[in-house]
Amino acid sequence: MDSLEIKGGTPLNGEVQISGAKNAVLPILAATILTREPCIIRNVPELADVKTMCQILESLGATTKIEGKTVTVQAAKVRDFADYDLVRKMRGSLCVLGPLLARLKKATVSMPGGCVIGTRPVDLHRKAMEALGARVKVENGYIIASARKLTGGEMFLGGRAGPTVLGTANAMMAATLAEGITVIEHAACEPEVVDLGKFLNNIGAQIQGLGSPTLTITGVKELGGAEHEVIPDRIEAATYAIAGVVTKGEVTLKGARPDHMKAVIEKLRESGVKVDQSKGKLTFKRGRGLHSVHITTLPHPGFPTDVQAQMMTFMTQTPGISVITERIFESRFTHVQELERLGAEISIEGPSAIVHGVQKLSGATIMASDLRASAALVIAGMVAKGTTRINRIYHLDRGYENLDSKLKKLGAKVKRVRQN
Repeated sequence: MDSLEIKGGTPLNGEVQISGAKNAVLPILAATILTREPCIIRNVPELADVKTMCQILESLGATTKIEGKTVTVQAAKVRDFADYDLVRKMRGSLCVLGPLLARLKKATVSMPGGCVIGTRPVDLHRKAMEALGARVKVENGYIIASARKLTGGEMFLGGRAGPTVLGTANAMMAATLAEGITVIEHAACEPEVVDLGKFLNNIGAQIQGLGSPTLTITGVKELGGAEHEVIPDRIEAATYAIAGVVTKGEVTLKGARPDHMKAVIEKLRESGVKVDQSKGKLTFKRGRGLHSVHITTLPHPGFPTDVQAQMMTFMTQTPGISVITERIFESRFTHVQELERLGAEISIEGPSAIVHGVQKLSGATIMASDLRASAALVIAGMVAKGTTRINRIYHLDRGYENLDSKLKKLGAKVKRVRQN
């Protein structure tokens, strides 16, 4: 597995282009199963997860063509079986369940894999499919769903930690071809869910209420083809913003959507960061001094759990004591031990991490445990004195397009060490 070697202490300065959103493009690609017509998806990031999703679509019988940042998919014929060998690689692959069931009235999908960040049950996915009239069971590691027909119904998708993003996506896709009207209460409001809804409407679906907790979907008999441009990745944007500030630099984000980043921008401003919005660009730099902050991760529009780890690295460099409380995933502090190897002072109390600001971090060999933890460790390595080596960086390639190349353009001293 590849590693990253980072020589810390260099401020990041300059502009960085924000790529298309990973968490939007995966369900949008899955949604192409709903139609026999070709779909052209633009602003697609070059990520390992995108390649995996295309492989899953091809295994189901669709044809995919990747040309730069454009992916063309045509699912003229599809099979109903999504195999473990591909689905195990990422959680997002579960979103083929809804469109397969809608299109074929049956689907067998392996239980998914992905980052080890806590329990992510499929009960709400099952509940959504059953609300549309499907029979669902889990057997031999597979979710098996079938129905003579799908009929619109009412469902409540609130879970232990709030609405389910992927469950909402699956429900939306399945309901597009169900007979009658479906009402989803406590639906996820994330920008990526909205983007999926816009794509579905582009191919002929009738979805109202996008961006609100209540979605109303009127089923149609068939869907067609369309072109769609994926929204920019708000998590990537937040990662580069934090990296610039914590290294005492100034980073400008090109293509980022400030309306998708309100909670992050607000907390950075509260901590003493200057944020300038002008001419379609976002610029982040330190003010006169940084201040400790308290953060609780929440469903959108709250502070995103996918920025929690990066923000924790930021907190190690702010004077005083900061507290970050994780309310979405119970096992999302796996990066704490690795940050402590670099000299961070962090204690865990239940769902909260208490972070004491320190004078400096020191380079060491550390190991990435999941996608966003990997990003947090990269930021820490750029702050730390000396050289930091981060092993198992394949997670980064799943969710960040050309991360090391973009960091180098901003002035970071980072080198990818390839291993056979």
